[in-house]
Amino acid sequence: MNAKQTAKLFALVATVTVPMLVTAPVQANDQIAQSICSYIAANDKNSLRKTLSDSKIRIKNVYDGVSCDGLPMVRFAIKHNAAEIGEFIVKQLPSSQVASSGDIEWAQSNGFASSAVIEAIKSRSAS
Repeated sequence: MNAKQTAKLFALVATVTVPMLVTAPVQANDQIAQSICSYIAANDKNSLRKTLSDSKIRIKNVYDGVSCDGLPMVRFAIKHNAAEIGEFIVKQLPSSQVASSGDIEWAQSNGFASSAVIEAIKSRSAS
């Protein structure tokens, strides 16, 4: 096989293979994001921790990229009265991110001021 034939073969393989490599992780990430949102809504901390561990993901690394019903994970937890998992998420985020999130103001303006997650946010923001 000469260099020209090798180049054509490489181009053909790359054209077929690259889309498969790009598509698979995106679908897996979407599935993980859906699982994360489901576990938050169900206040299922153990399942969330297992999914994160199995996928080798940290909350702080995916927090900005995952939204549940258009809300950040903490606000989604507050909305679904998922205090245990909301507190878990808050503890996994950097305190500077928690302090600047605006979650307390959002909760107060949307009728969730009494949420236990708000206390965790206040505590984490102070540290």
